[in-house]
Amino acid sequence: MTHFKYTIRRGNVIYYNRRVPTHAVNLYGPHVRHALSSEDVTAEAYARRLTDLLDEIWSLPKVTYVDLPAVIAGFAPKKNLLSEVVDEYLMTRDIDPSACTVATRTLIKLVGDRDVASYTRDDAKLLMQTLQLQGNKTATVRRKTSVLAAIFNHAYAEFEVNKRNPFARLHIPHEGKDATKRGTFTIEQLKQGYQHALTSGSHVQLLMPLLGETGCRIAEIAGLELNDIDMDAETIKIRPNSIRRLKTRTSNRTIPLVGYAKKAMTTALRHASEQYLYPQYVQNGACSATVASNALGLWMKKEFGLTSHSLRHTFHDRLRNAHCPLELIDQIGGWSSVNNVGSSYGSGFHIDNVREQLLKIAL
Repeated sequence: MTHFKYTIRRGNVIYYNRRVPTHAVNLYGPHVRHALSSEDVTAEAYARRLTDLLDEIWSLPKVTYVDLPAVIAGFAPKKNLLSEVVDEYLMTRDIDPSACTVATRTLIKLVGDRDVASYTRDDAKLLMQTLQLQGNKTATVRRKTSVLAAIFNHAYAEFEVNKRNPFARLHIPHEGKDATKRGTFTIEQLKQGYQHALTSGSHVQLLMPLLGETGCRIAEIAGLELNDIDMDAETIKIRPNSIRRLKTRTSNRTIPLVGYAKKAMTTALRHASEQYLYPQYVQNGACSATVASNALGLWMKKEFGLTSHSLRHTFHDRLRNAHCPLELIDQIGGWSSVNNVGSSYGSGFHIDNVREQLLKIAL
């Protein structure tokens, strides 16, 4: 027998066990006996609350029936499952949800969908080790653990969890030593690829000049709605829409279409739907940038040995080599200017300045 009033232990479980007063026997029977918990502290807390409730009910002239198992189940603290926390986190932030969902899905598959307060440093280390064993580079591991650290920071603040974030300051062995510099295209390769894309009749291959001459991320182009495209003004607006968010706040921008980008957009619009530039990549109401990247990547890897993101790196180099101001480079490409506080002031460079720089590097 335990030292808590009205409780007994049977095996690993502590039960609430109490005789029912005569005037309540018709509703509750001669005894009430219900499992509480296997932990002493939890069982004692539940027993005290149940005793107070029954004392109040049985003291009334007319006794009412209460579903005691349901009452005991209600004593348990609400579990804030990681999957639910992520949904709430994304609702409060205007960011691309893909990184968050991929990172949390990986963790949940590994250790389960649990209350956020129950995750430990060992869980974080297991995730890190698993990602590395799967062949992920340390930069990818850091990116995924950093996403989880931000989600857990949000959860701990919202639910007043007094606990160290298990994903904060996680040490990743040999971090950065496996990094390889991403390749870039030569001007000859760009011209060759653009010409082929324009004459191939392939809607997918048209992504190459659209990405290469605007510096956009693939989701930004593959997820364009037609109302984001103004061929009279020869511009596209990169902004959140019904099928995709943007990666960062600075990603919201207007980009002129010049040279091959204008030609490719004119051709791509012939394959568009009434609403989307690339309707084949709209799945379940969202833009699947991964599918678009894989489709384009198959061709580009075969022809050039490079990826679609290499176009963005090449674009950055071309602007830099044309002596484009760094702040304007960041504005054109939607890069975050973390080292330039002043870039956040004002409304940025005028669209004419942006067009002038793109014309300088146009092929």
